[in-house]
Amino acid sequence: MNTILRKSILGIAGLTVAGGLAAGPLNHDTSTPTTRNAAVTTTQAAKLDSAALIPHGVQGAQSRIDLDDEQTKNVKAIIAATKKAGMDERAAVVSIATALQESKLENLGHLGDRNDHDSQGLFQQRPSSGWGTVEQITDPEYSTTAFLKGLKQVDGWRDMPLTKAAQTVQVSAYPDHYAQWEQQAADLVAEHWNS
Repeated sequence: MNTILRKSILGIAGLTVAGGLAAGPLNHDTSTPTTRNAAVTTTQAAKLDSAALIPHGVQGAQSRIDLDDEQTKNVKAIIAATKKAGMDERAAVVSIATALQESKLENLGHLGDRNDHDSQGLFQQRPSSGWGTVEQITDPEYSTTAFLKGLKQVDGWRDMPLTKAAQTVQVSAYPDHYAQWEQQAADLVAEHWNS
């Protein structure tokens, strides 16, 4: 009886498999993907994983602001300058987090009494500290390139927390404040690096 039961079960299983194979191609859509589906696939493949851009994890509470068109344009300018300098996505994350802290990604001119000395531009760089002329440091490409030049000189910047790398370049009175922008900076790089 055991043999009969076994043969019956194997026979039913065989019919199920054979039926599935026969029915499979009949129910399978062999049409080519639509342009819309191909575009979604391309977009998904092109978007970076923001978590991969934060190799050491974020430090402390994170801040986030909504960006207007001008701020988004500055994000794209920082990314373009980073690529032009031959640096990677992580360098763009450090740069954008720094600019978020220093200027909220606004290309600031001289703010009069509210100004920190003669700091200007996205990175609040100072002409009196050798960062360049006012015209240069208020140019997003120039100021980003100047920041990246400083970052390249920081030994091991890729292996240190973002806030320490940024502080080593910027020499801010508030060295830990860069950390709060790491997640938004990573999200912005993930969104715009391949756009």
